[in-house]
Amino acid sequence: MTDVPTTNGDSSEASGEATGEARGEGGVAVKLGRKDFQAHEEVRWCPGCGDYSILANVQLLMPDLGVKPENLVFVSGIGCAARFPYYMNVYGVHGIHGRAPAIATGVALARPDLDVWVITGDGDALSIGGNHLIHALRRNVNLTIVMFNNQIYGLTKGQYSPTSEVGKITKSSPFGSLDYPFNPLTVALGAEATFVARTHDMDRKHMMEVLRRAHFHQGTAFVEVYQNCNVFNDGAFEAVTAKEARSEMLIELVHGEPVRFGADGERGVMMNEFAECEVVNVADVGVEKLMVHDETRESPALAFALARLASSPTMPTPIGVFRAIERPTYEVEVQRQVVAAVERQGPGDLAALIGSGATWDVN
Repeated sequence: MTDVPTTNGDSSEASGEATGEARGEGGVAVKLGRKDFQAHEEVRWCPGCGDYSILANVQLLMPDLGVKPENLVFVSGIGCAARFPYYMNVYGVHGIHGRAPAIATGVALARPDLDVWVITGDGDALSIGGNHLIHALRRNVNLTIVMFNNQIYGLTKGQYSPTSEVGKITKSSPFGSLDYPFNPLTVALGAEATFVARTHDMDRKHMMEVLRRAHFHQGTAFVEVYQNCNVFNDGAFEAVTAKEARSEMLIELVHGEPVRFGADGERGVMMNEFAECEVVNVADVGVEKLMVHDETRESPALAFALARLASSPTMPTPIGVFRAIERPTYEVEVQRQVVAAVERQGPGDLAALIGSGATWDVN
């Protein structure tokens, strides 16, 4: 697993500013701060939207990653989250609905030297974009995909989304939605994503650490962010993300440690006889019975079981990194094939290719 740098010593949560170093021409260190990644465009989301928190955290994180703005590309689809590239002082592509993973795959293949991020929402990624998402994940393209999940369509004014709960009353489901919702993490794990994580918009430290891990992962990193839409779905995650609820409702996964939570670690997670995760009192079963989290297991089975522990964000919910394994990236394997073909057959002839096979003249 790739080593993850620690937070730069100049980073200050209290000041809301961070600085770091990137290498410029000739390998000379260039001092960067949050302002280097802030675009001049006015940020236009609804006041109080969780998107502001995610944007601030990403801008604060960027200086610590050692990447210059001109070597970053943010790609988005359609939705409130899709405005993100406008607010980052980096290269950006505002694509069409659901196609951000496909566009980003093209960028990563053509320019593997760039750091490519995909910003998407639950509707954009899991509805019209579901097919593009799962194929980017299974191919293991070197992308960082951040999915804002607010369980609603916000940009189009409040229709139910692929992650909305059954019975959700919205403008498009006045009698309650009938669709069973997607669990984004199990979708990603089912598509064999090599890095899968979850965080939320109310904890800067946790989000920045998860996104840092995602950035340094080689391959497709998928991060779900619980994000509040205070206009059309306010408080959707309040039962687990409210400050007073977190110790009892959020289960922070730590690699190599027993899965336990609570103000004093009095509760934990164990595997039952049906190979399902269940919440238990540590005093009743003993620490030795608790599941020990292993994010590096090749099989996604345990990560999948943890992802299924909470059927809704109203019960104890795991957050953190569920899976982080190594696998060859798509663009490296494509380049390997190209090099092998050139060595075997010599440089290609585009004109000969175009004129080969069945051709005809059009008068």
